[in-house]
Amino acid sequence: MQQITNTIFMIRPVLFRMNEQTVVNNYYQKVLDNLTPETIQLKALQEFDNYVEKLKEIGVQVIVVEDIKETDTPDSIFPNNWISFHENGDIGLYPLFAENRRLERREDVLDIIENKGFNIENIVDYTSAEDEKLFLEGTGSLLLDRVQRKAYCALSPRSDEDLLIEFCEDFEYTPIPFVSYQTIDNERVPIYHTNVMMCLGENFSVICAESIDDKKERKNVLKHLKDDGKEIITISENQVKHFVGNMLQLLGNNNKRYIVMSSAAYKSLTKQQINRLKKHGELIHNSLDTIEACGGGSARCMMAEVFLPKI
Repeated sequence: MQQITNTIFMIRPVLFRMNEQTVVNNYYQKVLDNLTPETIQLKALQEFDNYVEKLKEIGVQVIVVEDIKETDTPDSIFPNNWISFHENGDIGLYPLFAENRRLERREDVLDIIENKGFNIENIVDYTSAEDEKLFLEGTGSLLLDRVQRKAYCALSPRSDEDLLIEFCEDFEYTPIPFVSYQTIDNERVPIYHTNVMMCLGENFSVICAESIDDKKERKNVLKHLKDDGKEIITISENQVKHFVGNMLQLLGNNNKRYIVMSSAAYKSLTKQQINRLKKHGELIHNSLDTIEACGGGSARCMMAEVFLPKI
């Protein structure tokens, strides 16, 4: 079993904008009144293309699929919410909170992945849960320790505990549920996705422990990480707002380790945090300012890791 991969799947945006259906519980989204929709799309596309180029330069295999204009899917740039790829050849398809995001799920993506030489054995489909208004948004909701078979999940309107347990039964993971909070207008509200406040690498974890208000839950999460030998790098709630938790460790050329994040996240790191992270891989960052502002997601959200076996 591997925790990190050399191959990722990404969707190139064609109509990127702030999604009015997700803004209700994604408090990171902002309205950019001073920019036209065309300018926002153009800027997002430039950020996306520069990011892909940077990943390819370090030897990451990037499978890029163009979004479809007709479906009008403003969040398609975040495919990790609707699909996950696993070492045994299984893929997961997930129920999404926003109705217009459900159009992001595309069968042709599976053909494209297979044409790249990967084997898909089985599709585990949770999407019918949408009928019951229950959601689990892929590796946004599920932070997977693929080696230790543990699934960390910050419960929220987009991450249902029963679906977490169902996933864990199907894929043979141990569920580690908790609630992670942020302060909005002097109120503590759940953070919508686990991968905003936490990142899991081979031998380290970046986590906003102070966002887990329940002391028992916090202690349990940290105990699991410690027991598995992870170096725990804590970040603040303010750093979470700059997407410091939304990073991903990847393999590049010659199996070299890299930790990928946005420039906003990198600039928010302290010197000590940078030095601790550097022990686990070279830090790579790229400006994703428009994508972060309008989409409320960052570097990690844009990458669906491919762990499928080769044909």
